[in-house]
Amino acid sequence: MPRTLSTANHAKPPPEFTLVDYGVCILLLVLSLAIGLYYARRGRGQNTVRQFLLANRSMGSLPVALSLLATFQSAVAVLESLGRSTVLAPSLLVPAHIFIPIFYRLNISSAYEYLELRFTKTVRLCGTLTFIFQMVIYMGVVLYAPALALNAVTGFDLWGSVLALGIVCTIYTSLGGLKAVIWTDVFQTVVMFLGQIAIVIVGAAKVGGLGRVWDVASQHGRISGIDLNPDPFVRHTFWTLAIGGIFMMLSLYGVNQAQVQRYLSSHTERAAILSCYAVFPCQQVTLCIGSLIGLVMFVYYLDYPLSPEQAQISSDQMVLHFVMDILGGLPGLPGLFVACLFSGSLSTISSAFNSLATVTIEDLIRPHFPEISEERATLISKGLAVAYGLICLGMAYVSSLMGPVLQAAISIFGMIGGPLLGLFCLGIFFPCANSTGAVLGLLAGLIMAFWIGIGNMVSNMTSKIVVPPPNGTVGAASQVGPTGIQRFYNLSYLWYSAHSSTTVIIMGLLVSLLTGGTRGQPPNPRTIYPVLPRLFALLPISCRNRLPCQGYNQDLSYETDTVPEKMRNGMLTSYGEEEVVVMPEQGHIQGDHGHTFILQETSL
Repeated sequence: MPRTLSTANHAKPPPEFTLVDYGVCILLLVLSLAIGLYYARRGRGQNTVRQFLLANRSMGSLPVALSLLATFQSAVAVLESLGRSTVLAPSLLVPAHIFIPIFYRLNISSAYEYLELRFTKTVRLCGTLTFIFQMVIYMGVVLYAPALALNAVTGFDLWGSVLALGIVCTIYTSLGGLKAVIWTDVFQTVVMFLGQIAIVIVGAAKVGGLGRVWDVASQHGRISGIDLNPDPFVRHTFWTLAIGGIFMMLSLYGVNQAQVQRYLSSHTERAAILSCYAVFPCQQVTLCIGSLIGLVMFVYYLDYPLSPEQAQISSDQMVLHFVMDILGGLPGLPGLFVACLFSGSLSTISSAFNSLATVTIEDLIRPHFPEISEERATLISKGLAVAYGLICLGMAYVSSLMGPVLQAAISIFGMIGGPLLGLFCLGIFFPCANSTGAVLGLLAGLIMAFWIGIGNMVSNMTSKIVVPPPNGTVGAASQVGPTGIQRFYNLSYLWYSAHSSTTVIIMGLLVSLLTGGTRGQPPNPRTIYPVLPRLFALLPISCRNRLPCQGYNQDLSYETDTVPEKMRNGMLTSYGEEEVVVMPEQGHIQGDHGHTFILQETSL
């Protein structure tokens, strides 16, 4: 029989931080800074942008995978159950076998360089500015929001923690470059893992063990099976995760500069692909631990009900209250959990600094000042990292003035990710798309994303709908279903990226076809994944000749002096085993095959 625990109301205030707890937090910052300084000293010869921003393409798959996991840990943590998250596995096949090979073989530093190679400088500039806006808003909130919740629950100094995190992160990012960022992410990932494990072990022990946690959660309906409801307005179902969730994951792990930069830092293309594959099992472990924390917290507050005042606090503060309740009597463990929070912020912010410095130097400065030497460009990159660190501190202060608008700032990150994904997919999968369609498609996708996202927030603020708390501790109240346009605004958040990215693709294709496509100016074949051309090749010739994109099932022309590579598995690689003959009079590269495009044979 399950052990019966006291249900006395927890009226006593949560324990406060001890000197040991503060010491653990300070130790995290010192070790993070030490890692950055070590690689800064070791990499004194980092005199090129490639060495500073891409770690000289020398990283192995495991550290890159852990860094990928840590960078957007807060963004994927909303997918809180192991059973739900397993349907996202196919989403990592697309970056591994499509995005990574194209980006890696183009030998670029910024993902937005691809947009110029595929379209024009204008499209590259639009993508770069959109990404900068996304990350500048997001990094200030990531720095401020955890510190605010921590201050409200534990009394931890708000601006002291903000300044400490911002300054430490700026120093090791600007001095050590991407290599320091990746290895610091590895250390911080271990800290996050240990902090969550400590909560599960101690919390489960206080409520009678994991067996009782599972039994009680099952009795109260917290262990749910697969929900096959096709309703897109239901927050989490199999279909919202299998379709909408995959689009969200692609916007994070497929085309976001912070992640692309890590893929490009791998010492080989194979290592980059392996790092992408390694993210999935690491995610499963992390999400499983997160699910256990939620279940333990649910059972704990069934045994020790919250006071009426505590029941009104936000979900973020609820987790911190729970941690202080169960770990408060164990010196050092509350500090370990705070170090876990700090690690999540540091990994995300350092990635933002590094990726913003990269796109600024590569997409905004170097195209206009091509004569800049490598040494000067590296120095400018370090200065940009410092500048974005100061901007981050400024945005943290702005976040403190936002009040209820703070959630809107957090949502902007997700709103912009979908349109950027659509822009890259438009270029990679549709050879007939042109630059006019790309720009107008991106604009349409951004308008659609902000319309739905802001409409959802306004609708939630003005309606009287009672939403069940996301942590599931407090029981759900009766709800009044939304109607009309409000129902459209209550679309599950997992569909946002899918909705906005498909808007970009549809609008981009329509505009491209209306403006003549790319006839006469075929795209660089290295920038295309040839799914559509091969599908067209299956059609009868009479049908192909009537298609606006019919020319793309044939060989694409390109200048031999700009393509010193050969086709293999559908993309261009360096010369290797097969002989490639250049025909000067035709300006084409010809090999043993009649077609330029060769379908990539992979497990996908």
